Amino acid sequence: MLEAEYRAARAGAILLDRDARGRVLVSGGDRRTFLHAMLTNDIAGLAPGRGCYAAYLTPQGRMIADMRVLDIGDVLLLDLEEAFKDRVLEQLDRFVFAEDVALGDVSSTISEIGVHGPAAAHLVRAALEEAGVNVPGDIDALPEYSSLRSTLQGEPLIVAASRDFADSGFDIYTGAGVAEPLAGALLQAGAVKASPETSEVLRVERGRPLFGRDMDEETIPLEAGIEQRSVSFTKGCYPGQEVVARNQYRGTLKRRTYLMTCDSPVAAGAEV
Repeated sequence: MLEAEYRAARAGAILLDRDARGRVLVSGGDRRTFLHAMLTNDIAGLAPGRGCYAAYLTPQGRMIADMRVLDIGDVLLLDLEEAFKDRVLEQLDRFVFAEDVALGDVSSTISEIGVHGPAAAHLVRAALEEAGVNVPGDIDALPEYSSLRSTLQGEPLIVAASRDFADSGFDIYTGAGVAEPLAGALLQAGAVKASPETSEVLRVERGRPLFGRDMDEETIPLEAGIEQRSVSFTKGCYPGQEVVARNQYRGTLKRRTYLMTCDSPVAAGAEV
């Protein structure tokens, strides 16, 4: 079964249940400038339909979490590991003073479906059009972290480009009540439901570290090799910025994360 799922990811498209991830909405007139001062990437420069990958750090430059930040118009959507969501919410809320900012946990009301593989764009468009959704624009041309917004049976619908598991892929966010029928339509259109084991193989092959497994609260973004995607070295200050800049420009980094190919299976924690 895993082999069939893997083949589908390489030649067609797979369907992933992403509901276990955490989702947070950030609203208010100061939402961009507030997160710009908190996260490692350029949030102030985002516009509706654009997004980025970013990290939230301690003042010592260690990671609290990593996340995808999607600008979906009147709000920002944060997509992060569920296990670290509450800490992120608590830490960010501590820094909201007079700013017009509100943080809301929508993990239980907004569902997330992943569709990844070379046929992903075709299947997503086919399933949505079958459901009566007018898909705006060419979703196959969306840069990573960019998104399109529509509605599905009265519920908000966000289609965001992702490259976490394949060269082409999307994470779809919509109301929990319509997500299951949409997943069924995607399967009927030709997607193959894939297990967490298959998605893990694909993620590792893509060189995308997972927070809580490949990087943790002791990791500096540069050690995980995510700085090209997650860090703006031209923006202003944010917690941990001095540590990140020092490691970048002075070459003081003591460890890095690399992708290795082995001839036989290797257990986690084994010496190589």
